[in-house]
Amino acid sequence: MGAFKPSCNISVTLNDVKTRKQVPLKKENGQISMVPLFQSQESIAGVISVDPVQGKKVEHNGIKIELLGQIEIYFDRGNFYDFTSLVRELDVPGEIYERKTFPFEFSSVEMPYETYNGVNVRLRYVLKVTISRGYSNITEYQDFVVRNYSPPPSINNSIKMEVGIEDCLHIEFEYNKSKYHLKDVIIGKIYFLLVRIKLKNMDLEIRRRESTGSGANTHVETETLAKFELMDGAPVRGESIPIRLFLSPYELTPTHKNINNKFSVKYYLNLVLVDEEDRRYFKQQEITIYRTAETAS
Repeated sequence: MGAFKPSCNISVTLNDVKTRKQVPLKKENGQISMVPLFQSQESIAGVISVDPVQGKKVEHNGIKIELLGQIEIYFDRGNFYDFTSLVRELDVPGEIYERKTFPFEFSSVEMPYETYNGVNVRLRYVLKVTISRGYSNITEYQDFVVRNYSPPPSINNSIKMEVGIEDCLHIEFEYNKSKYHLKDVIIGKIYFLLVRIKLKNMDLEIRRRESTGSGANTHVETETLAKFELMDGAPVRGESIPIRLFLSPYELTPTHKNINNKFSVKYYLNLVLVDEEDRRYFKQQEITIYRTAETAS
């Protein structure tokens, strides 16, 4: 910044700052800060304070506040795609000699997507205050987080699959549901119908697949978030192995399907079998993750 300092301090104070829940948000510089939590259709209201540095006046061409919902794709860094953009003009051109406050309100704001910080993409919401000046604007940002809640699905079928290698291995596995909330438990079982290869262990993984961009410019990142050992040692025909995997210890987000044509986030249960020659056999099944009001912690 050098010797240049803004000629005023800008602060954003929400009306319900004392009662509204605060949640951690990772900033661009990697630091974590606590910011207010909202959900779609809530109103966002408060006061902007502009406080000139002692002995200075602030000449300006107008003051405004914007509520922005933005998607930034990291390989297109610096380009923000605004899917929500609301503006309130706070002051006409003039001069400010002493601290001045401006109330603002955005009522029943539609915020359809959740805040998301991923590998290649982030979706964020921010209040942006701009004091317009001919040579250089003064801006201040206040981030906030949006989480939206879903009712439990009315239909939630179990997943049943058979997987095998002809004449060598035949297993049947079952998960109790195909849709899970963030604090849910995956319950299931694996049944060995035929075992003619020497297996030494079996794991269940939770994988997150983030897709950004489209067409030839699609970037896919797959992360293994959890690895859960189901079996150590060789199973025998007729053996059944129970599955009980708690989701709450892992940093999951809800499934995001084609958000604003920019990105998707999907989750998979990946069954991995390893034989004594270290050959690996996989079976992957997509599941849906959702957030309910009860899991809002």
